Amino acid sequence: MRLTPHHTRPRTRSSRRRTSAALLASAVSVCLVAASAPAVPLGVGDRLFPYLGNPGYDVASYDLSFTYPGSNSEPLRAVTTIDAWTTADLDRVNLDFAHGTVRSVEVDGEPATFSTAGEDLVITPEDSVPDGSWMRITVRHTSDPEPAEGREGGWVRTADGLAMANQADAAHLVFPCNDHPSDKAMFTIRVTAPDGHTAVANGLPAGVDRSGGSTTWTYRTHHPMATELAQVSIGRSTVLHRTGPHGLPVRDVVPAKHRKALEPWLKKTPGQIAWMESRVGRYPFETYGLLMADVSTGFELETQTLSLFERELFTESVHPAWYVESIMVHELAHQWFGNSVGPRTWSDLWLNEGHATWYEALYAEEQAGKPMRDRMKAAYGASDRWRAAGGPPAAPQAPEPGSKTSIFRPNVYDGAALVLYALREEIGRPAFERLERAWAGRYRDDTVTTEDFVRLAAEISGRDLDGFFQGWLYGEKTPPMPGHPDWKPARPAKAAAR
Repeated sequence: MRLTPHHTRPRTRSSRRRTSAALLASAVSVCLVAASAPAVPLGVGDRLFPYLGNPGYDVASYDLSFTYPGSNSEPLRAVTTIDAWTTADLDRVNLDFAHGTVRSVEVDGEPATFSTAGEDLVITPEDSVPDGSWMRITVRHTSDPEPAEGREGGWVRTADGLAMANQADAAHLVFPCNDHPSDKAMFTIRVTAPDGHTAVANGLPAGVDRSGGSTTWTYRTHHPMATELAQVSIGRSTVLHRTGPHGLPVRDVVPAKHRKALEPWLKKTPGQIAWMESRVGRYPFETYGLLMADVSTGFELETQTLSLFERELFTESVHPAWYVESIMVHELAHQWFGNSVGPRTWSDLWLNEGHATWYEALYAEEQAGKPMRDRMKAAYGASDRWRAAGGPPAAPQAPEPGSKTSIFRPNVYDGAALVLYALREEIGRPAFERLERAWAGRYRDDTVTTEDFVRLAAEISGRDLDGFFQGWLYGEKTPPMPGHPDWKPARPAKAAAR
């Protein structure tokens, strides 16, 4: 079932489309090529990931079907159906897809030829698709849980199954898609697995069918989602249910044998949601919960409505309880900042991670007596070093070769939270708190740019903040901290004598 009918145009996301049009202006023209020309990889012109995403269409919905064979080392059979609205005349349609075997492709029910170019699946329909057309693409393919050579992310093999970690550009290692955060869409996800396994995905349950020794679970999102935030868990898991604020369904997915040990942590989530709501407004989605994966990844991930955590963070952690709880709040805060209010480009990443780090630190201050001021003073001391190593917060350096997740550097975590601290000092706490609520509410379910945040901060505070933000977001050196003239960047360590 599609959430946008075939015969009607999808709801216009006007602010996103205007900026996206500018972003894609140079790229769309290369999409208007003759079918006889060589297939080439395309992109939407992202400064950090130039070949990510594709011009010429806007995805409205994905329908993903996976059949799990019972082993997390064997490819899954899969069908991906994409409903999209074209924004240019298309002789070809490029999808991002780089780690599976394509069996067949159809465009509007008719067979289409296909080839690969770079990390793109290039589809040539029998007839070109004109601008302003409703288009359905169906791809039958495999989805391979074996790690892709030289790549990070995609399927994560757990002790008892699979989970997903698609940030920043790895969703297309799992399914064909327009793999860029500027193109949010609705999702329907179906997973079929042998009896004894449980499958859970983003959104709310929409049906369970049991037949012939296997079960198919269906989930649907009620809000648009970026491909990097998709999540599917398959394993010998237990799903635990509780109720959050305003009757919000809260569901957690845990390895069955660790259920008892994890429960004391999981029961904290409703209170954490209430804490966030008291600061930035009502939780933006239809459900929330934690996916406790039995795997060592070295990271946690804010997948929409179902955040991914390493189980051992809770059962074998060397960290104090207050720290673990603050990490839970970090991923929860992303549901507002990064998921609901999503980045238009990957250079806007600081808006995601800076805010999540801010509320992580604020929670630690209020709940565990860990002063925000001390953390920000330490960050100020390191900020010049972070800027030199990774670029200023809103102009991060490109990822390192062979490590696309290397954009997740300290300059977009504590370095970006430091920008928010400086802003609070500059405009005052009341204006800053109004700004945070307005940001989360005005741009709910949308994508945003750094410029959007700068404009809203000026509107809320009634001040021209262009000079302030220019230095704090783009400067090679960290500006003086408002209200703290004694704060100084740390001096570089002297080289050891030879």
